[in-house]
Amino acid sequence: MTTVYLNGAYVPKADAKVSVDDRGFVFGDGIYEVVRVIEGRIFAWADHAARMARGLEAVRIPFGAAEVASLESVCMKLVAENGLTSGEATIYLQVTRGAAPRTHYFPPAGTPPTVYAAASKFTASADMRDKGVKAVTFPDFRWARCDLKTVNLMGAVLARQAAHEAGAYEALMLRDGMLMEGAATNAFVVINGAVRTYPLSNYILPGITRTYVLEAARAVGVRVVEEPVTAAELHGAPEVFIAGTTTDTAPVVMIDGRPVGDGKPGPVTKRVQAEFLKRLYGR
Repeated sequence: MTTVYLNGAYVPKADAKVSVDDRGFVFGDGIYEVVRVIEGRIFAWADHAARMARGLEAVRIPFGAAEVASLESVCMKLVAENGLTSGEATIYLQVTRGAAPRTHYFPPAGTPPTVYAAASKFTASADMRDKGVKAVTFPDFRWARCDLKTVNLMGAVLARQAAHEAGAYEALMLRDGMLMEGAATNAFVVINGAVRTYPLSNYILPGITRTYVLEAARAVGVRVVEEPVTAAELHGAPEVFIAGTTTDTAPVVMIDGRPVGDGKPGPVTKRVQAEFLKRLYGR
């Protein structure tokens, strides 16, 4: 039976209950993270914790950096309790503003946040890594604070559904004619041998995997350019790839039904991917 963590207690998942007045349920008023676990080791915990703490502070949920840091031990206990110390797993963490009568303004001071975590077995897709994925483009009508990993994901849900209906894996978000990121990944385009990606701003998530991918690119001598990519450049690029916690790095071989380059993972993508996987697996 799966064990989860809810508000200080480790309980069977079937017994975990959240109030219908919880603000995560009625408003999407919360912040979440997903972390990768490999052979019992959390990948880039400090980076995930820092991003979560920043998000909670930005939306003024009273759950500080020290409290976020304490969730590392929660994660490790969930890994052990659920028999996930070997192989790979993911852990979902969520903190909402808590349960209170429904008002748009914040509940009274002292309302305890709702804190939830759950671990699941994970298997990385070799096909995605090696053969690549299909994508579609989609208008980016999300709110202007995409840098905060909130539980309100309606924009991503609609984008991913459009991709699913088109037989694709990811939706590449276009805002004002520029590529922002994927609906659930960061996006990278190879132009003139350099890896181009949208610069950090309020319009994209500061992906943890993004950071390690850019480090990997520089390590193998690939120039990194953090500048916007136009839709025309995206559609004419020889290589495109995406990256995320559960995606790793995946070449995009088709966009909107048209092949990217020759329709196969490109050489720059492969070099960056191989170096990133060394970092991920500690090789």
